[in-house]
Parts: sequence; C-alpha cells; structure tokens
Amino acid sequence: MTMFCHQCQETAGNKGCAGARGVCGKPDQVAVLQDLLIHTLKGISYLNVQAKETGKCDPQASEFVMEQLFATITNVNFDPEYFVRQIDRAREFRDQLKNAAPKDPSGKLPDAAVWTAQSGLNEYLLKGAEVGILATANEDVRSLRSLILFGLKGLAAYAHHAYVLDAKDNDILLFMQQALAATLDDSLSADELTGLVLKCGEYGVKAMALLDKANTGKYGHPEITSVKLDVGINPGILISGHDLLDLEELLEQTKGQGVDVYTHGEMLPANAYPAFKKYANFHGNYGGSWWHQNEEFEKFNGPVLMTTNCLVPPKDSYKDRVFTTGVVGFPGMKHIADRQPGKQKDFSAVIAMAQKSKAPEKLEDGNLTIGFAHNQVLALAPKVIEAVKSGAIKRFVVMAG
Repeated sequence: MTMFCHQCQETAGNKGCAGARGVCGKPDQVAVLQDLLIHTLKGISYLNVQAKETGKCDPQASEFVMEQLFATITNVNFDPEYFVRQIDRAREFRDQLKNAAPKDPSGKLPDAAVWTAQSGLNEYLLKGAEVGILATANEDVRSLRSLILFGLKGLAAYAHHAYVLDAKDNDILLFMQQALAATLDDSLSADELTGLVLKCGEYGVKAMALLDKANTGKYGHPEITSVKLDVGINPGILISGHDLLDLEELLEQTKGQGVDVYTHGEMLPANAYPAFKKYANFHGNYGGSWWHQNEEFEKFNGPVLMTTNCLVPPKDSYKDRVFTTGVVGFPGMKHIADRQPGKQKDFSAVIAMAQKSKAPEKLEDGNLTIGFAHNQVLALAPKVIEAVKSGAIKRFVVMAG
C-alpha cells in the first residue's frame, strides 16, 4: 500500500509524503482510507446539493460532511478503524440521498455517488488506492482541486467549532458541498476552479466571523492577560486543541477535586477569555508549540486531553495518559465519548487519573502576555496611533498561521 499526501507544510521535501508513513506520522493505510472517505463525501455532496432543489436536503448529512472533513486534517486522527466506520456511515448517508435527489437527466452519476464494495479495511484500501489525489491526471486541475479541498478542510474546522457552540450557518455547509461536488466536474476550466478557490476564501472569512461570534458571545472578548508558565503543587490535567466547550466542561468538573488544569499549544489563547478566569484551578499554560509535545507530555506526569489537532504519535512512556475526544483518534488511546443532548461530556476518567498522578515537572518560570484579539487591539487604537505619531512605534510585524 502506497500513500500520497501533500496537504500540509510537514510534507517530505515540500513535495508530498509517499511510502509507508507520512512525516506527520500518518500511516499509509490511514492516508488511503482518508482518500476514500473524501471521495465518498464528494458523492454525498453531489447528491445533497441536488436534493436541495426538491427541498429534501439532509441537514444531518451536511453536518457529517463538515465533521469528517475536519477529521482528515493533519495531526487529528491516526486510527484506521475510525475511518472504516466513517466510510460505512458515509455510504449510508449517500445511499439514502440517492432516493431523495432528483434523477440525473443523463442517467449517469459520478463514481463518488455510486461506488460499491464490501465493508471492511482491505476492501476499502483497494478502492481508496483508485481515488486519491493522483487520480486526476491534469496537474493544473489536480492542484486547483487540492487547493479547494484543503481550503474546505480549514473551513470545516472553523465551522465545526462554531456548531459545537450552537452557532450555525447553513449557507456555509451548502457551499462546502457545492465545492466538493464541483471537484467531480471534469468540464470545469482552470479559471472556473480558480474562482472557486477564491470563493472558498470568502466563505473562510464567514466561518471565522461565525466562530468569533460564538466564542465571544459565550466566553467574552479576549483581553490582555498575563498567563503563568510555572507549575503548582497539585496534580494537573493538560488540555490541548481548540475546543473551548471541552475546556469549560473540564473546568466545571474539576472544581474542588484537587486538580489543576493547564493549557498546551493551541489552547493557550483560552486563558484570555474572561469567562474562564473565575476558575481557581485554571493554573496557566504548560509547554510550547505542538511539535514539542513528545518531551512536554512526558514531563507533565498527569493526563493529557486532546480536543482537536495537533496530535503527534506518542511515546510509549506517556501514551496511556493521553485521552482523545471529538474527531481526534489514535489506536490504543482512550477516547471520551461525545456529549449527549443537554449533558456534558464525562471527563471522570481523566480526573480520576489526574488525582493519582504527580504534579507536573517544571519547564519554565515567568509569565506570558496574551489576549491581543481584534476587540482588544481596537480598544487600544488611540494609544497605538499616538505611539506611531511620536515615533515610539516604528514598524509592525504581522505573524499569521
């Protein structure tokens, strides 16, 4: 089994990962299964866009497409069994939509909407090997389709976080499916695909605005905050990723339990939201960027909760202390199930492990100042303008991910 993946900046030689494993640690089987899942999501999208014409668009299928696009982002899920299950689910959604969508006048449907195989790892690997990125022969078309797909994955990540907080925009989900379906259309020119790339960026801004409204509406606008970088005497739980609702529920469930909560990596900005400052056991941040986690998770001593990207294959020394949740997964890791309607996720297993753990090993001292989100920056605008006029500020450096 040979993979090809070029969706992230980690790719080998800045060209793409091939062979048995990607630079990110993703094994070839997972890469091929992700290709087949994406292919089937395109089939769902093709049918669901058509079904909308008759008022029979399936909103659950739309959200499934969003969720599974997110699951295929780099450093999210490494579990082949997860993707076999999701391909099974995708086929169920797709086949239900066949009955709802209007019949194609040509009588032909794209392979993504009709392919069949026995359910199972081996069968899916054989099919997945036929439908990956390199299946598109024209390099320009292949590149534009890939750029659209990668843009949609980022769009799905932002939208998914917003949906978790009940901030929804069906227009964003419809565009995701229209764009996915368009990657099946061999009649589209390079200019038309380029226009779709730009449209994807437009919807990316809409999704960012939706997520910003969701986060700030629930947790307040980030404000200038000094975050502690040292460690306390209590055992701790380290939470990484972007899911603020997971953080909120973890903080609620750890109140009075003798356990401190620390952020890591992508969760660092959570320290600047006003709503989280009421929790006495929200200690601060531990460690640095996601690619340092092999060393930092080992020294933390307590459990680690991965809510979204970025997970890297763990060392055996701490693998049994890592919990995944949401769309994150890794073979052999303990997984916290999704919340039921009206209830919180159950983090009791994470808390119980923390209570039996040693306090984190100290990595650094001091504090880190964060919280310069757009609302806070605009509040400082008069002072910044005056500093520019006086010469106190001579240049601005833009850093963006």
